[in-house]
Amino acid sequence: MKRALICGVTGQDGSYLARLLCEKSYEVWGTSRDSQIANAGNLRALRVEREVRMLSMAQTDFRSVLNTLSRAEPDEIYLLSGQSSVGLSFDQPAESMESIALGVLNVLEAMRFLGISGRLYHASSSECFGDVGTARANESTPFRPRSPYGVAKASAHWLVTNYREAYNLFCCNGILFNHESPLRPARFVTKKIVSAACRIKNGSHERLSLGRLDVTRDWGWAPDFVDAMWRMLQKDEPDDFVIATGISHSLEHFVDSVFGHLGLEWRAHVDIDESLFRPSDIAASMADPSKAERVLPWKSGTPFPMLIRHLVTAELEGQRATS
Repeated sequence: MKRALICGVTGQDGSYLARLLCEKSYEVWGTSRDSQIANAGNLRALRVEREVRMLSMAQTDFRSVLNTLSRAEPDEIYLLSGQSSVGLSFDQPAESMESIALGVLNVLEAMRFLGISGRLYHASSSECFGDVGTARANESTPFRPRSPYGVAKASAHWLVTNYREAYNLFCCNGILFNHESPLRPARFVTKKIVSAACRIKNGSHERLSLGRLDVTRDWGWAPDFVDAMWRMLQKDEPDDFVIATGISHSLEHFVDSVFGHLGLEWRAHVDIDESLFRPSDIAASMADPSKAERVLPWKSGTPFPMLIRHLVTAELEGQRATS
């Protein structure tokens, strides 16, 4: 039985990954800053809460990381923790850099110090690329991040690459583009849109305030993406991969699709609020996931209309359950 340690197991990706690994008969360990008070709602929703052995770990504290890795003795480490909001990183740039870049460095250094032969997956991000215009970003596209979050993720990405080359550690970067699910926190714009649209469908007279609608993103389905994470660590050699659907849509199209699925005209319910514009933003985000499709092999199995249907259906069921 393989043993996996998921750092950030209570988040969206961590919870879906925990479910996947449990289905593959792994012994799954997970970390949270304080395991005694960790919000296990996502794990509970996926019915794997009792299958995960929780440990407390402060990723910015090297001693805490060292103790956790010594205790878990993992065959595979999935490094998903750290600040996860692009918007929040503009308000908390130092915390973003510390929790992401320093957190990754501590895990890598602990692996080297302990002589751990296990394999590491690191959640890199499409935010590292910045704005590449109409080009589709692949593994060779230069990084030009446009947010403190993107800068921190780019730093962590290169730390992983450096430790792989300098110390022969089996470390992989998954350069993930946007991926959604019903487990997204309320602060994410996709969740904000879906939740408001469903409330309006159910009789709410609220107005939904959004920032720029002309930005484009490649949106995928989170359960598909965690399968790619696992596949990376099953290869003979470590490598980096862009994980995406390869098809981008504007945020306006996302809004129109959500409201349209509910039989609503979005323009009657949405206001544009310039105060929600970011200091700098990525206008277009487009991906080339052909390497992952060829090498892993992995391909997103959830088309955009199905993604919208999944999100809206789950939100309506959730709102009915709490009403």
